[in-house]
Amino acid sequence: MKREIPVDHNAELDLYTRTYYSLLRSTGDVEVRTFEEAHAYSKSTLHEGALNPTPDLAAFAYAAGRLPESIVQTERLILGQSHELFEAAGYDVRKWRVERTRGRRRPLRFDGHATLAVFIASASDIDDLVPIVTAYQIEWNKMHACLQDAPAGVVPKPAELARLLGIAVEDVPRLAAAFGSKKTFEHGIREIIARPLRLKLRMLSASYSQYQRAAQRWWGGVEPTYIRKTPPRRPPVYFISSNTHAIANLLGGYTRAHLGPISSWVKKEDHEGLGAELKNAETAKDEAKRLSILYYCLRGYIHAKNDRMQEVRDFEAKGGLLHLSEPGHIDVDAQIFEIKKMDHAHIDPRLDVRGLDKLKKSDAVIINIDYPLGMAAYHLLSRVGQGVGEIRGIHVMGKAATLNGRVGDVMISGTVFDEHSRNTLLFKNAFSARDVMPYLVHGSVFDSQRALTVRSAFLQNKEYMSGFYQEGYTVLEMEAGPFLSAVYELVNPTRVPYGEIIHLTPSTPFDVGILHYASDTPYSRRQSLLSKSLSYFGVDSTYACAIAIVRRIFAREVQVQSGAGTSIRP
Repeated sequence: MKREIPVDHNAELDLYTRTYYSLLRSTGDVEVRTFEEAHAYSKSTLHEGALNPTPDLAAFAYAAGRLPESIVQTERLILGQSHELFEAAGYDVRKWRVERTRGRRRPLRFDGHATLAVFIASASDIDDLVPIVTAYQIEWNKMHACLQDAPAGVVPKPAELARLLGIAVEDVPRLAAAFGSKKTFEHGIREIIARPLRLKLRMLSASYSQYQRAAQRWWGGVEPTYIRKTPPRRPPVYFISSNTHAIANLLGGYTRAHLGPISSWVKKEDHEGLGAELKNAETAKDEAKRLSILYYCLRGYIHAKNDRMQEVRDFEAKGGLLHLSEPGHIDVDAQIFEIKKMDHAHIDPRLDVRGLDKLKKSDAVIINIDYPLGMAAYHLLSRVGQGVGEIRGIHVMGKAATLNGRVGDVMISGTVFDEHSRNTLLFKNAFSARDVMPYLVHGSVFDSQRALTVRSAFLQNKEYMSGFYQEGYTVLEMEAGPFLSAVYELVNPTRVPYGEIIHLTPSTPFDVGILHYASDTPYSRRQSLLSKSLSYFGVDSTYACAIAIVRRIFAREVQVQSGAGTSIRP
């Protein structure tokens, strides 16, 4: 069904994307400064101060958190889709140093001097990376201009640094946090004083088929664990996209089996100041809060001892949960959980649905993957659909910005407008507010919402968002549209169309459920998380969503094992 899209393309944003895609077709280096004008005049909500001579610390911190610490040394970024492409261009990236960022799980390699290799898994990586790098350079050069009077090689004291930059003294720690560590901060400030930033980008010949090939390599790393030697060789699948800690903590059982040691460690170390909170939860016999604290602290507990991660993995494997790290050398971790092997004594008690014992007869597995970015979601789910047996459910948990709620709220949408395909996708969401609300302590749940799948966090401005808001779109996120496009192709004989209204419900024989928890409020800079992590506060909404998803899967599978078919009663 053809129709007009709810909002016209925003001219400034459209110009920006056309600018960098056209320039990146070049076979040589492209200077990032050629993107700066289009970037600044796009008036991105994440970079509202781009044209202001005073540094926009929020934008710089957001960008810095999604770039590796080696960006301070970097002069050139090479974008490619595979090791083979890099090597064909003369870059032996397999020997380069692996780099990580705090805010993106994107494979990076640094040559130790000035060149950073960036692996892209879909066009969304380009839409994400270019604005991040451009914002970073704009703000670096603003700070360089402000610090011209600072002595070379010396980091000014906080008060002097604030005066030179024209910011409040209390904002200096925020700037320091943007660099990740005190050492990196001091090195970064010295580099900013010493020189302007003149980054260059080069994109190796990117192609759609290479994105598909990357998805195939990823599935090639997952499939040997999924395929069985005995029937059914390709067992039924419940697919989840979430993170690798919530599902593992709820189903793996390690925390509940080791409550004493983990609790003692949290209290002794007062991990992130949560020792007192844990004691209060124990005194009040608040098991849900106690588990939330221990789940959150488990990462610190694991890393406090070198061999503890292997201990956790071995324990979880006995209960049917296997972890696959970077399958096919693609940086999207996966977990495979055999439902019949789970230890009912150790799973989270909030997962206890009626008839749980019937799951001991189940042949089904849960495949959980770690938050793919944008169009990577489409490529990976499409490949999963080609490689598995019966799909019984597709459930997505993701972060989103909310235009009408608060950080920590949960939004449930039945309508998604996808900027990639320009389609409006209508579907029956498997979840409603009543599925999440019992497990959410601090926030609210809003169902019957409309979601907008954006191409990048930077590629939106208030004018654009206001237009969608007037049409009732209140959730801004990055994966629902690509996932639903893949769902369309799983149940239809044609490719997903362009610029249409698509009703998925009549043709979809399996559960489709999408939940988003609010991590940002772009209409309120005061509440915006831009450079902050959800931290422990995020445990509440994350686990409320994860519990709702697993309970839904268990309830559906109980019905299957009871001979009631694959439909779920509302």
